[in-house]
Amino acid sequence: HESPFHHQITSFICVLLPGVLVPTKEEIRLITISCVIHYHYYHNKLIMRVLAVLLLLVSAASAFVTPSAYGAVRPSTLMEPAATTTQLDMRHRKGFKKLGKPADQRKALLRALTTEVIRHGRIKTTLVRARAVRKHVDHMIELGKRGDLHARRQAMGWIYDKQLVHSLFDAAPDRYAEQEGGYTRVLRTVARQGDNAKMAIIELV
Repeated sequence: HESPFHHQITSFICVLLPGVLVPTKEEIRLITISCVIHYHYYHNKLIMRVLAVLLLLVSAASAFVTPSAYGAVRPSTLMEPAATTTQLDMRHRKGFKKLGKPADQRKALLRALTTEVIRHGRIKTTLVRARAVRKHVDHMIELGKRGDLHARRQAMGWIYDKQLVHSLFDAAPDRYAEQEGGYTRVLRTVARQGDNAKMAIIELV
Protein backbone atom coordinates (compact mmCIF):
# COMPACT_ATOMS: atom_id res chain seq x y z
CA HIS A 1 0.00 0.00 0.00
CA GLU A 2 1.08 3.61 -0.47
CA SER A 3 2.28 4.99 2.88
CA PRO A 4 3.01 8.64 3.76
CA PHE A 5 6.66 7.71 3.33
CA HIS A 6 5.84 6.83 -0.29
CA HIS A 7 4.45 10.34 -0.91
CA GLN A 8 7.46 11.87 0.84
CA ILE A 9 9.82 10.05 -1.54
CA THR A 10 7.76 11.19 -4.55
CA SER A 11 7.82 14.84 -3.49
CA PHE A 12 11.53 14.51 -2.69
CA ILE A 13 12.21 13.31 -6.27
CA CYS A 14 10.26 16.20 -7.79
CA VAL A 15 11.98 18.81 -5.60
CA LEU A 16 15.51 17.43 -5.91
CA LEU A 17 15.55 16.85 -9.67
CA PRO A 18 13.12 19.27 -11.32
CA GLY A 19 14.70 18.97 -14.80
CA VAL A 20 14.85 15.15 -14.86
CA LEU A 21 12.12 12.80 -16.08
CA VAL A 22 10.05 11.58 -13.10
CA PRO A 23 10.25 7.77 -12.59
CA THR A 24 7.16 5.65 -12.83
CA LYS A 25 5.16 4.43 -9.85
CA GLU A 26 6.82 1.02 -10.04
CA GLU A 27 10.28 2.56 -9.86
CA ILE A 28 9.23 4.76 -6.90
CA ARG A 29 7.77 1.71 -5.14
CA LEU A 30 11.05 -0.20 -5.55
CA ILE A 31 13.03 2.76 -4.25
CA THR A 32 10.69 3.08 -1.27
CA ILE A 33 11.00 -0.61 -0.36
CA SER A 34 14.77 -0.43 -0.55
CA CYS A 35 14.85 2.62 1.67
CA VAL A 36 12.52 1.02 4.22
CA ILE A 37 14.70 -2.10 4.36
CA HIS A 38 17.81 -0.06 4.99
CA TYR A 39 15.96 2.07 7.54
CA HIS A 40 14.91 -0.97 9.62
CA TYR A 41 18.34 -2.48 9.26
CA TYR A 42 20.43 0.48 10.37
CA HIS A 43 17.84 2.38 12.48
CA ASN A 44 19.47 5.56 11.43
CA LYS A 45 17.64 8.27 9.54
CA LEU A 46 20.85 9.91 8.28
CA ILE A 47 22.09 6.74 6.56
CA MET A 48 18.62 6.16 5.11
CA ARG A 49 18.55 9.63 3.61
CA VAL A 50 22.03 9.18 2.08
CA LEU A 51 21.01 5.85 0.53
CA ALA A 52 17.80 7.38 -0.79
CA VAL A 53 19.73 10.21 -2.46
CA LEU A 54 22.16 7.73 -4.05
CA LEU A 55 19.31 5.60 -5.37
CA LEU A 56 17.61 8.67 -6.78
CA LEU A 57 20.79 9.79 -8.56
CA VAL A 58 21.25 6.33 -10.08
CA SER A 59 17.64 6.21 -11.30
CA ALA A 60 17.92 9.76 -12.67
CA ALA A 61 21.10 8.87 -14.57
CA SER A 62 19.42 5.81 -16.05
CA ALA A 63 16.68 8.07 -17.44
CA PHE A 64 19.25 9.63 -19.79
CA VAL A 65 20.44 6.26 -21.08
CA THR A 66 17.14 4.59 -21.90
CA PRO A 67 13.75 6.14 -22.66
CA SER A 68 11.09 5.94 -19.99
CA ALA A 69 7.94 3.85 -20.13
CA TYR A 70 5.97 6.79 -21.54
CA GLY A 71 8.16 6.98 -24.65
CA ALA A 72 9.97 10.20 -23.75
CA VAL A 73 12.85 11.28 -25.91
CA ARG A 74 16.32 11.37 -24.40
CA PRO A 75 17.61 14.93 -23.86
CA SER A 76 20.91 14.06 -25.56
CA THR A 77 19.13 13.41 -28.86
CA LEU A 78 17.60 16.87 -28.90
CA MET A 79 20.98 18.53 -29.41
CA GLU A 80 22.22 16.21 -32.17
CA PRO A 81 22.50 18.02 -35.55
CA ALA A 82 20.59 16.67 -38.47
CA ALA A 83 22.57 14.67 -41.00
CA THR A 84 23.44 16.70 -44.06
CA THR A 85 23.91 15.31 -47.53
CA THR A 86 26.64 16.60 -49.82
CA GLN A 87 25.63 17.57 -53.33
CA LEU A 88 28.00 16.73 -56.15
CA ASP A 89 28.12 19.30 -58.92
CA MET A 90 28.68 17.96 -62.41
CA ARG A 91 31.44 19.50 -64.52
CA HIS A 92 29.33 20.01 -67.61
CA ARG A 93 30.74 22.28 -70.33
CA LYS A 94 33.94 22.92 -68.38
CA GLY A 95 36.34 21.47 -70.95
CA PHE A 96 38.80 23.44 -73.10
CA LYS A 97 41.24 22.74 -75.90
CA LYS A 98 44.61 21.65 -74.59
CA LEU A 99 46.27 22.17 -77.99
CA GLY A 100 48.36 19.05 -77.52
CA LYS A 101 50.65 20.77 -75.00
CA PRO A 102 51.18 20.83 -71.22
CA ALA A 103 49.87 23.74 -69.20
CA ASP A 104 53.01 25.89 -69.22
CA GLN A 105 53.64 25.50 -72.96
CA ARG A 106 49.97 26.08 -73.73
CA LYS A 107 49.98 29.32 -71.75
CA ALA A 108 53.15 30.52 -73.48
CA LEU A 109 51.66 29.74 -76.90
CA LEU A 110 48.46 31.66 -76.15
CA ARG A 111 50.42 34.64 -74.83
CA ALA A 112 52.58 34.70 -77.98
CA LEU A 113 49.56 34.47 -80.28
CA THR A 114 47.80 37.25 -78.37
CA THR A 115 50.83 39.46 -78.66
CA GLU A 116 51.13 38.89 -82.43
CA VAL A 117 47.42 39.48 -83.09
CA ILE A 118 47.55 42.84 -81.28
CA ARG A 119 50.84 43.82 -82.95
CA HIS A 120 49.93 42.91 -86.55
CA GLY A 121 46.13 43.00 -86.36
CA ARG A 122 45.89 39.83 -88.46
CA ILE A 123 47.64 36.46 -88.32
CA LYS A 124 47.21 33.03 -89.86
CA THR A 125 47.21 29.95 -87.65
CA THR A 126 45.32 26.71 -87.19
CA LEU A 127 41.58 26.88 -86.62
CA VAL A 128 41.81 25.38 -83.14
CA ARG A 129 44.47 27.85 -82.02
CA ALA A 130 42.58 30.80 -83.51
CA ARG A 131 39.45 29.89 -81.60
CA ALA A 132 41.44 29.34 -78.40
CA VAL A 133 43.26 32.69 -78.53
CA ARG A 134 40.22 34.73 -79.50
CA LYS A 135 38.92 35.21 -75.94
CA HIS A 136 42.34 36.32 -74.72
CA VAL A 137 42.63 38.99 -77.41
CA ASP A 138 39.14 40.26 -76.57
CA HIS A 139 40.06 40.35 -72.89
CA MET A 140 43.17 42.44 -73.58
CA ILE A 141 41.10 44.94 -75.58
CA GLU A 142 38.60 45.14 -72.71
CA LEU A 143 41.47 45.95 -70.36
CA GLY A 144 42.68 48.63 -72.78
CA LYS A 145 39.23 50.22 -72.84
CA ARG A 146 39.12 50.22 -69.06
CA GLY A 147 42.42 52.02 -68.88
CA ASP A 148 43.12 52.02 -65.14
CA LEU A 149 46.37 51.02 -63.49
CA HIS A 150 45.20 47.60 -62.43
CA ALA A 151 44.05 46.78 -65.97
CA ARG A 152 47.41 47.94 -67.37
CA ARG A 153 49.29 45.67 -64.98
CA GLN A 154 47.06 42.74 -65.90
CA ALA A 155 47.78 43.31 -69.59
CA MET A 156 51.52 43.53 -68.91
CA GLY A 157 51.30 40.17 -67.15
CA TRP A 158 49.96 38.54 -70.33
CA ILE A 159 51.36 40.41 -73.36
CA TYR A 160 55.08 39.93 -73.91
CA ASP A 161 55.80 43.36 -75.42
CA LYS A 162 55.36 46.03 -72.75
CA GLN A 163 55.52 48.89 -75.23
CA LEU A 164 52.70 47.24 -77.15
CA VAL A 165 50.59 47.40 -74.00
CA HIS A 166 50.96 51.18 -73.84
CA SER A 167 50.02 51.46 -77.52
CA LEU A 168 46.96 49.27 -76.97
CA PHE A 169 45.79 51.37 -74.02
CA ASP A 170 46.18 54.53 -76.09
CA ALA A 171 44.26 53.27 -79.14
CA ALA A 172 41.60 50.93 -77.69
CA PRO A 173 39.33 53.54 -75.99
CA ASP A 174 38.91 55.50 -79.24
CA ARG A 175 38.77 52.58 -81.65
CA TYR A 176 36.29 50.44 -79.69
CA ALA A 177 34.42 53.15 -77.79
CA GLU A 178 30.99 52.22 -79.19
CA GLN A 179 31.59 48.45 -79.38
CA GLU A 180 30.87 45.99 -76.61
CA GLY A 181 32.60 42.69 -77.31
CA GLY A 182 33.31 40.94 -80.57
CA TYR A 183 36.63 42.67 -81.20
CA THR A 184 38.03 39.82 -83.32
CA ARG A 185 36.81 37.56 -86.10
CA VAL A 186 37.94 34.13 -87.22
CA LEU A 187 37.87 33.38 -90.96
CA ARG A 188 38.43 29.84 -92.18
CA THR A 189 40.82 29.35 -95.08
CA VAL A 190 42.31 26.50 -97.11
CA ALA A 191 43.88 23.56 -95.34
CA ARG A 192 47.61 23.45 -94.79
CA GLN A 193 49.67 21.42 -97.20
CA GLY A 194 51.43 18.44 -95.76
CA ASP A 195 49.19 17.47 -92.82
CA ASN A 196 45.93 18.93 -94.18
CA ALA A 197 45.34 20.80 -90.91
CA LYS A 198 42.42 23.21 -90.81
CA MET A 199 43.67 26.79 -91.03
CA ALA A 200 42.08 30.12 -90.17
CA ILE A 201 42.79 33.82 -90.07
CA ILE A 202 42.12 35.74 -86.88
CA GLU A 203 42.01 39.53 -87.18
CA LEU A 204 40.90 42.60 -85.27
CA VAL A 205 37.57 44.08 -86.30
